[in-house]
Amino acid sequence: MRRSRDVSGLVAAAREGDPRAVARLITLVESGDDLLPEVAAALAPHTGKAQVIGLTGSPGVGKSTTTNELVRVLRGEGHRVGVLAVDPSSPFTGGAILGDRVRMQDHATDPGVYIRSMSSRGHLGGLAAATPQAVRVLEGAGCDVVLVETVGVGQAEVEVASLADTTVVLLAPGMGDAIQAVKAGILEIADVFVVNKADRDGADATYHDIQGMIGLGERAPGEWRPQVVRAVAARGQGIDDIVNAVQKHRAWLVEHGELRRRREARAAAEVEAIALGTLRERLGSIRSGTALQDAAVKVAAGETDPYAAAASLVASLP
Repeated sequence: MRRSRDVSGLVAAAREGDPRAVARLITLVESGDDLLPEVAAALAPHTGKAQVIGLTGSPGVGKSTTTNELVRVLRGEGHRVGVLAVDPSSPFTGGAILGDRVRMQDHATDPGVYIRSMSSRGHLGGLAAATPQAVRVLEGAGCDVVLVETVGVGQAEVEVASLADTTVVLLAPGMGDAIQAVKAGILEIADVFVVNKADRDGADATYHDIQGMIGLGERAPGEWRPQVVRAVAARGQGIDDIVNAVQKHRAWLVEHGELRRRREARAAAEVEAIALGTLRERLGSIRSGTALQDAAVKVAAGETDPYAAAASLVASLP
């Protein structure tokens, strides 16, 4: 009973803006605590209203600096902002620097901003496995805009597109030529492109390469055409243009019913991930018994095939 009251108290405190309560809720999410279903149930009535913006791009393009400047502009507009910055974890030690928030110290004392660094913990796709539920915590805590900054690992870092309402892909001059611009992967998920460090040589070429790539795509009438924005985030230049492009995309999402579709798809992915996690736990119980080994012996001896053995194991799940 005491643990139940603690969850209710944490959620109530988070709703009132207590950063320690928000931190404890996200820690419960990251650790996969057995209280997580209770936390999710308490947060559910307060979620689904925040604008979720994903920022991704290769290392060194200025994601953290851009995020910091976006927070400044959004706070100036009166928004309460949450930031989830995902850092890579070491495949050898499992540790992570969690240093993205170092670049966001301008907002450390602002009660209208909550910044949390998260370790990817080996999860692929640019996010941590706990990121979707951490977004729900920030929504429940009253953040009306949530910025999710990905690890920044390369062209396959596309998971953020399934989490965000709007995906912003940052590029920088010198990161590749026109051929690089048309490669499949991360560039295909962008709703808004930002050519950052636009004061450097080659910025115009990068801008035109991206515009050319967008022009090659086929779109139905009324379909969203990704915006391309120039910025110098380190100087605060072009940030208003990024915000305007994001808001323009949001208006398009609402007008065409795409916002609802994306959020339903996001919810479906969350439910599926939780269900698969439950199945993995049940499969773990099979490993601890003899059923898996017995099936392996039969498959190795040619007495059955692996598909039939797997079907039999699944049918025996508790």
